[in-house]
Amino acid sequence: MAEMLSVLVIGGGIAGMSAAIALREADVDVELVERDPHWRVYGAGITITGPTLRAMHHLGVYDEVATEGYVGDGIDVCSVDGRNLFQIDTRSAAFGGAPSAGGILRPTLHKILSNRLLRLNPTIRLGIWPVTFSWKDGKAVVTFSDGSSQAYDLVVGADGINSDTRQTLFRKAPMPEYAGQMCWRFMTARHHLVQRRIFFLGGRAKVGVNPVSHDQMYMFYLEASSEPLRRDERTQHEMLRSLLQGYGGVLMDIRESIDSSSNIVCRPLETVLAGDSWVYKNVVLIGDAAHATTPQLASGAGMGIEDGLVLGEEIGRKDGVQRGLARFMERRYSRCKLVVDASLEISRLERARSDPQAQAGVLEKALEALNQEF
Repeated sequence: MAEMLSVLVIGGGIAGMSAAIALREADVDVELVERDPHWRVYGAGITITGPTLRAMHHLGVYDEVATEGYVGDGIDVCSVDGRNLFQIDTRSAAFGGAPSAGGILRPTLHKILSNRLLRLNPTIRLGIWPVTFSWKDGKAVVTFSDGSSQAYDLVVGADGINSDTRQTLFRKAPMPEYAGQMCWRFMTARHHLVQRRIFFLGGRAKVGVNPVSHDQMYMFYLEASSEPLRRDERTQHEMLRSLLQGYGGVLMDIRESIDSSSNIVCRPLETVLAGDSWVYKNVVLIGDAAHATTPQLASGAGMGIEDGLVLGEEIGRKDGVQRGLARFMERRYSRCKLVVDASLEISRLERARSDPQAQAGVLEKALEALNQEF
């Protein structure tokens, strides 16, 4: 009997957990290490596209996501004063009538994925991280921060946009770049008029709202800025109220609800594409470590989930790690680059305050391509 393949997954986020689930389903020995000893998750809501919902089906978590999050169809596009301009139809024959849009709280998704993974009995070690990499007899030998070391057939770097794995082993890969926008996110109770995603276009910034459960939603505001800005958390509620001045519809009610106790996060948008190959020997980057994107296509988490699924499929064929990684790159590079490029193009149009139809056109074209099976 052949020895079971051994895989180290670095990072316990969405991409790392998805890869670990798919590899365990393929009968691969998986060890996941996570730097945070408490395996916590930060952030607000996540917008979900139809292709991502399809990937969640494959991963075996769709039913829980649909129950604990929000699923539906379509995006309403409104003017600054709240008038409905047109609707983007997110539906596709590829989904067979299943919902084509959604949202969920990031902590809720983390709980769903981690519970799914734990049922598959991987080895999970928290509070440690790789320190050095070497190679012996075709395997990657990893020494960890606790002094232990282990050899693996495959190492998966799923350690995020500021990936230590990428910086250590992929020396020619670029560093993350600021994308020209500050993203404000405000978590709040779901407004009774918010039945699906809504974009407000044509003003000084793109604003949107998205349900993430039956009673919660989040609002985002994409503030154009030539340089990343630091916001004082003590007064950022006042700044966000000021930025929303003049917007109508549900945004008028949302603005009035913002106060010093509001759950607000403001962060610069960054992006990185780690070259045309995310493979170094028997190490592969996935998720934001390989292709971090801005949120215009709502596909960052989705691409990480797809990466994990495809990696599990290709390594699960067990005809050689290098063959599996080559097929992984063939299936993933163009699709993920499309997300990065199209998101940045929409960002450029937003910052230029271009016609809403032009912005929607780039979105619809990209979604049409992503609706194809990955």
